[in-house]
Amino acid sequence: MRAVIQRVVEAKVEVQQSGVGRIGHGLLVYLGVGKDDSDRDAEFMAEKLVNLRIFADEAGKMNRSVIDVGGQILLISNFTLQGDCRKGRRPGFDAAGPPEVAEPLYEKVAALIARQGVGVETGSFGAYMHVSSINDGPVTFLLDSTRLF
Repeated sequence: MRAVIQRVVEAKVEVQQSGVGRIGHGLLVYLGVGKDDSDRDAEFMAEKLVNLRIFADEAGKMNRSVIDVGGQILLISNFTLQGDCRKGRRPGFDAAGPPEVAEPLYEKVAALIARQGVGVETGSFGAYMHVSSINDGPVTFLLDSTRLF
């Protein structure tokens, strides 16, 4: 499972010009589920997203998590994070989880985040979405449940 995490002032997602999810201060997370991912990857990702200390404390150091600052998470499914651009000019998606694997794991991550007391909004799995955000910093991190980076 791979994620791109952005600290935001606000973010929203629309499907067919209709708002589906919107957050204020918190994290915009693009999540790509791999074909070999499991419940363990979902548990790792949810725990890491809720507890990652990337918000500033009184001294200006990244020392607070989204839960510490009372923030929210907008979780967007994004299979292209599993894309491989190393060969040729067109990405390959062999590593991406098929919908029957990816959707339940994506929903599990959202449920696990909510269970930890963080407000979570989502996009629509498999839909064409318009995502907009105001980045805070900008602060952006990459996360991989297999710890590749």
